[in-house]
Amino acid sequence: MGSNIATFESIVRRAHAYTDARGSQETNEHPFGSRNISADLPSVVMDLFDNGHYSQATFEAYKFLDKEICRHSKISKSGFQLMMDALGGANPTVRLTPMLTISQQDEQKGFQFIFSGGILAIRNPRGHEHSLVDDPDTCLDHLALASMLLRRLSDAGYK
Repeated sequence: MGSNIATFESIVRRAHAYTDARGSQETNEHPFGSRNISADLPSVVMDLFDNGHYSQATFEAYKFLDKEICRHSKISKSGFQLMMDALGGANPTVRLTPMLTISQQDEQKGFQFIFSGGILAIRNPRGHEHSLVDDPDTCLDHLALASMLLRRLSDAGYK
């Protein structure tokens, strides 16, 4: 019986957190709109979020980001090593800047580490841990970062 109560309380807490994350009932704006979450993410990300599966929504978004880098780089790797190889070196296969100046080279390297770090710190725990639970705000933070990275790819001409 204690397990059922704990499960019920967990559901109620998630529902309350989700309602809080959605904002006021007057605006009816989905949190993805207010946080500028990329419409390029697969629809499953929003479906999982709307159903309270925040860790899984994050995981799906970062798997998509990983596949986008793989597709554009044509490197048959995934995860951290893909990001380091595709975005790094003197002649990266995924070039986010012209790399003509020191500043542009530094920006490229910075994004190499942001992409790689996102995969290590955000995607990997959700892919390897079975009981990781996120709240809506944490999920939205993760999705906002993934969205920014997807927009950076798009801005660099990778569609």
